[in-house]
Amino acid sequence: MSMLKRLFVSFLLIAFPFFAAAQLPDFTDLVEKQGPAVVNISTTQIVKQNRMMPQFPFDEDDPAFDLFRRFMPRGMPNTPPREFKNQSLGSGFIISSDGLILTNAHVVQGADEVLVRLTDKREFKAKVLGADSRTDVALIRIQAVGLPAVKIGDPSKLKVGEWVIAIGSPFGFDSSVTAGIVSAKGRALPQENYVPFIQTDVAINPGNSGGPLFNLKGEVVGINSQIYSRTGGYQGLSFAIPINVAVKVKDQLVQYGKVTRGRIGVAIQEVNQSLAESFGLKKPAGALVSSVEKGSPAAKAGVQPGDVILKIDGKDIGGSMDLSGYIADLKPGSTAKVEVWRQGAPRELTVTVGEMKAPRVASSKAVEEDRGRLGVAVRALTPDEQKEAGVNGGLIVEEASGPAASAGVRPGDIILALNSSPVKSASELRSLVEKSGKRVALLVQRDDAKIFIPVDLG
Repeated sequence: MSMLKRLFVSFLLIAFPFFAAAQLPDFTDLVEKQGPAVVNISTTQIVKQNRMMPQFPFDEDDPAFDLFRRFMPRGMPNTPPREFKNQSLGSGFIISSDGLILTNAHVVQGADEVLVRLTDKREFKAKVLGADSRTDVALIRIQAVGLPAVKIGDPSKLKVGEWVIAIGSPFGFDSSVTAGIVSAKGRALPQENYVPFIQTDVAINPGNSGGPLFNLKGEVVGINSQIYSRTGGYQGLSFAIPINVAVKVKDQLVQYGKVTRGRIGVAIQEVNQSLAESFGLKKPAGALVSSVEKGSPAAKAGVQPGDVILKIDGKDIGGSMDLSGYIADLKPGSTAKVEVWRQGAPRELTVTVGEMKAPRVASSKAVEEDRGRLGVAVRALTPDEQKEAGVNGGLIVEEASGPAASAGVRPGDIILALNSSPVKSASELRSLVEKSGKRVALLVQRDDAKIFIPVDLG
């Protein structure tokens, strides 16, 4: 090798670290300043279990399971239920110095006790001020002052490819920092109609839920909420709730103690290229109305199935997610100008916005559990509830865990059928599950819509 080449190689070896450092961001200052505002959240739920239903140490497909079930003592009929604690971990972040904290609704849902631990090791019992299951946002408070608070950013200014970092407590490891980039914006996820998720490749794992997603300015732009995974762990697909969505929820919870949303009573779907051409649209845009609820605000305004909603109050509707989010933000009782595309021409209608029904909440009435393969606690609907929901029979989900929760079943859902077989009692549901294979399809009514949810029982 010539002397010139040797000098050039030596220069590259010396200069490479400096070039690399110049190209990659340094997160140290951001973490040092914003890290103290991130908290660890641990919750405790007291669960009562009937002693007459012992816990079997075998899976249901194990040959020993049936033998163990037949000969295991069942307990005395009058034996009181046994209580045990169900504990879980999550993350959150302080948004005001007087102790307001944002996290995910699923982190604190059903908790009897919520404990917040700061980075300085101080611990506080927290009060849940409110939670919104539709956006998965919750607001809690601790009794403290002078706390470090995060800066709120603007998710609309995020760019795909931009660096972002997450701070949280994956698997209970406090103040863990992970970094990545914004993979996409405005993602619509199955059974999620109100959140245009920020997709990232930031490593997120159980325990990160509720923690902040920061941009390089040190501003919170999202709340880490979900991952897509075949294993239950991180596989490169992480989703965060835009912080502007969370702030709207927070403001309503602070002012009213609940979240209200507008509704007009339509079922919608995306407009693809083929549909656009068939309706005479220049490009795929808007939200196609597939059905209109009888007596709804949309029906009264003259909206018809087959209409394509292009604008609301002059704002372009790019797709169904845009429409759902915009209508939800409208105040019930207000009016909105709706531009629809009908029979090859635009038409303007005026809609008086209605109020979306609140999700059904858990009740203390006669909850029957099927914690085996499906993982739901259910109860039969009362006659009044059946009338209100417009169903005959069905079971309301009080709690969801295991396969059901993983598939997207939520508290408040009404299970109408399993594999097209109607259910009216927990025993019917349990019997159908026991006879099923590894996968079932649940027909569920959620709010005003009926959907099939596939559940992998394993």
